[in-house]
Amino acid sequence: MDIYKTQVPITTKSNWLLSIVVMVLITFGVLILLQGLGLLLIPFLFNIPLDELTALFTAESNHPNGRMAFLFVQGLGGGLGFLVAGILIAKVIDKADFGWQQQLSRFKFMGFALTIVIMVGSILFNSLLIDWNAKIILPEFLSELEQMMRSKEDELMALTKYLTDFENVWEFLAGILVIGVLAGIGEEFLFRGVLQPKLHLFTGNAHIAIWLSAFIFSAIHFQFYGFFPRMVLGAIFGYLYLYSGSLLYPIVGHILNNTFTVVLVYLNKLGKLDFNIEETDQVSVPLAMLGLLILLVGFRMFKEKSQIIESDG
Repeated sequence: MDIYKTQVPITTKSNWLLSIVVMVLITFGVLILLQGLGLLLIPFLFNIPLDELTALFTAESNHPNGRMAFLFVQGLGGGLGFLVAGILIAKVIDKADFGWQQQLSRFKFMGFALTIVIMVGSILFNSLLIDWNAKIILPEFLSELEQMMRSKEDELMALTKYLTDFENVWEFLAGILVIGVLAGIGEEFLFRGVLQPKLHLFTGNAHIAIWLSAFIFSAIHFQFYGFFPRMVLGAIFGYLYLYSGSLLYPIVGHILNNTFTVVLVYLNKLGKLDFNIEETDQVSVPLAMLGLLILLVGFRMFKEKSQIIESDG
């Protein structure tokens, strides 16, 4: 069960469209405002002239502080932005109670251990979806759209490679903070903590709410060639919340998933292992199927343990 206790008129089923529109406006407004603030602060905090910002955000900057500046804006206008937006929507608009004491009491060591197991299975299985999604070819009449999406994907990959091409341990730690921790907390607070229970209220169906939230979570990243694995990942986080009643589990799962990739990229940079972030076929089909089995068994145990905790409580 998810926890989002509110009785204000805007959260009723009859006002679902107004509630969603307000949520979208606040979220994008906060993201734009904080990203703008981050850009204004870059010259003062990182000694990068304003006329070099275009090069910075097209992955063409050679400034020694460029990557840290990029991570700063990403953290402020990304993970932290989602968190601020979620807090504003929940507390100012919906006047909701998250029941944090109850959520904290439901976070147990066994649930944490099973979350790790679930994320291991998810990473292995999702690698198969990543490879399939990356190789989708659209019909001929959509060739222009496909070319446009491929071009956008190449741009985003160039930015990702620049952002994660850590030159030292401090950039690596900043990457974990921004890409792992802040993104995990902010995105889960908004999409699973606020959006998912609101959609549950509007649709009356927890599973529809989970997959709709996952769809929106993936769509907002504007990456078609990573859309389906990200949506599945969002659904996994959604079920972690639904079965446990604690937002801490999807937050931990999200942080683990993102941090794992950051660590792999850095170890490759150090020459400790061979990992190419651009390659999508790095896990075999049998290993991916094993991951699916681990994922399903882990979820079954997680659900059973969560039910025991709830009945004991």
